[in-house]
Amino acid sequence: MSTNKLTIKVPGKLMVAGEFAVLIPHHHLAVTAVDRFVYATIEDAEQRTLTLEDYQLEDLSWGYKDGKVTIQSADDRLSFVKEAMEVTCTYLAEAGVEMDHFNLAVRSELDDASGVKYGLGSSAAVVTAVVTAIMARFTKEELDKDVIFKLAALAHVNIQGSGSGADVAASVYGGILQYSSFQAEWLLDASKSAASIHELLEADWIYLSIKRLTLPTSVSFCVGWTGNPASTTKLVGRILKLQDDNPQAFKEFLAKSERAVHTLLTGMEEENQELLFSGVKANRKALATVGNNADVSIETALLGTLCDLADGLGGAGKPSGAGGGDCGIAFMPSKRQAEQLFSSWEKAGIKPLSITSHPEGATVIESKKNIKKT
Repeated sequence: MSTNKLTIKVPGKLMVAGEFAVLIPHHHLAVTAVDRFVYATIEDAEQRTLTLEDYQLEDLSWGYKDGKVTIQSADDRLSFVKEAMEVTCTYLAEAGVEMDHFNLAVRSELDDASGVKYGLGSSAAVVTAVVTAIMARFTKEELDKDVIFKLAALAHVNIQGSGSGADVAASVYGGILQYSSFQAEWLLDASKSAASIHELLEADWIYLSIKRLTLPTSVSFCVGWTGNPASTTKLVGRILKLQDDNPQAFKEFLAKSERAVHTLLTGMEEENQELLFSGVKANRKALATVGNNADVSIETALLGTLCDLADGLGGAGKPSGAGGGDCGIAFMPSKRQAEQLFSSWEKAGIKPLSITSHPEGATVIESKKNIKKT
């Protein structure tokens, strides 16, 4: 792509249904991209520099040699960006692509201006933005979303060591997705045994499946924030421990979650509000039950209020993600009922967010061609 400046726009995400269960092979989750974004700008330069505006890290020198990226900073917050750069540069180097020096600048609008984090998948969106920017700059062909996804998923799992990759998928593909995870443990093992990143990407990611869905046009998607969440990693650990502590309870949760997600997804596919709302309510109940069995508060009192208010106005609400605080979501049968819900949430101390599902994934929004001076 013969350009000297590109800007990439990448959406954040919210989990819709199937949380926790998606970490087990062949179990499905619904996830949506949302209209809050991370931006990455890449441009040719004489020196290699990196800027992360949100961390006030500016013009950091970086280098790439023998498969490794080095950055002139010891700041731990650079880990996801560094890994995304390293994985992508190595992938291109394997293909014999010569990379000129470039500046890369990343900024996020996923969180509130005050610094409050809403749990919209910041690290996944940042990794996706970095991978997309570098690939767009040095790839002549049309961007291959499947390659972007696998590179970003690899970088994200390399740093996090776990996770379903659903947040990466939402950022790459956009819209509402039916998703089953590649399984982080499988990917880490496959990565170690693959001779190259190309070989890893061309392998059969046996557990992975991604399918686009569409929200019924009559349904309004609402998001409310209930306060700072508990640690997602700790919550996930406690829920997964139930596999050993109470295998029967965990098995029942997986079955209930899969049925609920199937009902919800069928409701979307058939534009059937009743089925969609029924699936949301069933998944809420499954999550509450597994939380109780694991002695974990997935649905806090305020999240419970958020959901009950949605149900009382003819819709369906549930916690989004690992729970323990953070965002809850609701599907409402009309815009009028969505507005009523926002008013009710505010009175209850829940902050309605002006966020909705976003149909597009990672896209190039600005492209300036090289102009040769005569």
